[in-house]
Amino acid sequence: MEFDSFDSRGYRTVDVRTGYGQWVGTYEDTVQDEMDIAVLDELTVPRWSKATRALDLGCGTGRTGAWLRRHGVASIDGVDLTPEMLAAARARGAHDNLTEGDVTNTGLPGGTYDLLIASLIDEHLPDLAPLYREAYRVAAPDAHFALVGLHPHFIMASGMPTHFTDASGESIAISTTVHLVSDHITAALAAGWRLAEFREAVVDDRWTTLKPKWAKYRNHPVSAAYVFHKEP
Repeated sequence: MEFDSFDSRGYRTVDVRTGYGQWVGTYEDTVQDEMDIAVLDELTVPRWSKATRALDLGCGTGRTGAWLRRHGVASIDGVDLTPEMLAAARARGAHDNLTEGDVTNTGLPGGTYDLLIASLIDEHLPDLAPLYREAYRVAAPDAHFALVGLHPHFIMASGMPTHFTDASGESIAISTTVHLVSDHITAALAAGWRLAEFREAVVDDRWTTLKPKWAKYRNHPVSAAYVFHKEP
């Protein structure tokens, strides 16, 4: 679904690679753990510590990879489109291997990973189907795929795209697409995945403490986490 009809900001918009390349220096200071890490903490299905090899799709600066390490994941590879983000992830040292590439066409060998994760990337994909197909291709039998992102309701209600402030002080939007919950489930099922867990997080006291202006969104869904399973 096109974001334009919900946009309340009117920021100049750039593509994903350009945007994240410019944002990398302040990304860690901007993105709150409440958006994704706190939701991952609530999941019960993925066998984090039992994973032998994980793939971090859209690994960014390595935040998610570091979280996986803290949860006992033995081996983690990462893929990201943006060289500057990969340099930050490499400096962080949470991944065993890092690859510059498209999450919908990684070029990695099939049937390799028993755990896959994607955090805060789905709104940048015009179509979800290629992501779920590629994740299924590289997943080993009995693998889990955990995806967490902004809730479509929040994007629509707030009219706020993914954005950052550049060095000149200008607010810049990164191309955003609205994907309904049903879009995720439909694309995943079509690729062969089975839904194993689903969680939604709302704007609560933790959020209003971090962002007092979000008080008007109290109790609105802000994040969603999906866990899919590849049958053995």
